[in-house]
Amino acid sequence: MKNKIYMVCFLMLITTTFTASAQMYKSAEDTTKLNKEFTEVSNDIASLTAKLTITQNNLPGYKDKASTADANAQDAAVTSSVQADKATKGGVKEARKAKRSSKKAFHEAKDARSANNDIGNQDDKIASLKGELAKKQARLEQLQAMRDAINVQLTQQ
Repeated sequence: MKNKIYMVCFLMLITTTFTASAQMYKSAEDTTKLNKEFTEVSNDIASLTAKLTITQNNLPGYKDKASTADANAQDAAVTSSVQADKATKGGVKEARKAKRSSKKAFHEAKDARSANNDIGNQDDKIASLKGELAKKQARLEQLQAMRDAINVQLTQQ
């Protein structure tokens, strides 16, 4: 069993090595492929940067909505508490009002939680976009290094 696990790990390592070495652009004949990938990566970086900017610009709006929803939920909770206090001292009419008020407070609390979850989702999206952007920029730097190596090789010939 252990031998099978080692064999699978070894095959995965060999596969990734072959794919990594296949991506290397070493000669002048590879410049068209290099330039094509360079353009694609540059376009991806521009697209990710635009998405990141939009997401970061939308974040304050989400935070405003969340703070408003929190304030509304707190107000509804206070109103519900006051109404419940009246219901304990009063009759059926106050109990019905207290029930409606508690339902409203519950819905407001759900809205506030949803708004706060939206902020968390936006933060996750921003982190994800930053990670993707960093990977693309690293790849762009690798491609630029390959391009420079080819240029040096051509000037030496």
